Amino acid sequence: MTKITFLGLGVMGYPMAGHLATAGHSITVYNRTKSKAEAWVKQHVGALCKTPAEAAIGAKIVMACVGNDDDLRSVCLGPDGAFSTMSEGSTFIDHTTVSASVTQELYRVARSKGIAFVDAPVSGGQAGAESGQLSIMCGGDQEDYDQAEQFMKVYAKLCRRIGESGAGQMTKMCNQIAIAGLVQGLSEAMHFASKAGLDGAAVIEVISQGAAGSWQMSNRYQTMLDDHFEHGFAVDWMRKDLGICLATADENGASLPVTALVDQFYKDVQKLGGGRWDTSSLFKRLQMV
Repeated sequence: MTKITFLGLGVMGYPMAGHLATAGHSITVYNRTKSKAEAWVKQHVGALCKTPAEAAIGAKIVMACVGNDDDLRSVCLGPDGAFSTMSEGSTFIDHTTVSASVTQELYRVARSKGIAFVDAPVSGGQAGAESGQLSIMCGGDQEDYDQAEQFMKVYAKLCRRIGESGAGQMTKMCNQIAIAGLVQGLSEAMHFASKAGLDGAAVIEVISQGAAGSWQMSNRYQTMLDDHFEHGFAVDWMRKDLGICLATADENGASLPVTALVDQFYKDVQKLGGGRWDTSSLFKRLQMV
């Protein structure tokens, strides 16, 4: 049994922390909205604290899954941040999708305090978090990753170190870039089938077994046809992630024309009131615009 602190109990963090508790670890949680932490403690064996600093006292491992760069800084830095009370030799594992620059900033601060820092964004959505089947892409020092891997494997189907600090976040950007194009392509194919008077379900049954097949196609086509967009990753969060991708591309010279276009399509979805719809709502945009 290891003393672990988990910061952030959203749709991803809540079940991830639950898997750690089920595995027998001693879990302390913190969440900005206290009621979520209270609900988690009621459901699982664990404790809750009022601040990240209080929650991190005595923890060997501190994990975070919060919203954005500013949220991550707030749970790490300052008198109420976890870094202020984490002990030398402990490890901070960040599952938030953030910029590589804030990752490298916090890595340097952590190392100056003798704290290991691993960036470990995840893919697999809420369903993957609940089933313990996430894909985790990591950056950081090899020895730090080796210490962290055993804990992440509790809720992962695949966990891999890609490179030095920030490499995990860069890989997550690749993931979001690929998803953006895939979902738009799937949406256009289904929209075309509808306009052509074809049975959308029948079309997908056939083409999903060939080169066009994808996870998005297999897992989202029926809910898209049912006009149900309450699954998985929200458009607001996808636009946050794509913004990071596009800003990073400006820095490293990568060309992302499709990603930039799909980002604007998601902006259209937000204007339609779909900021909390899931990313497959690109199909609904085609039906409405």
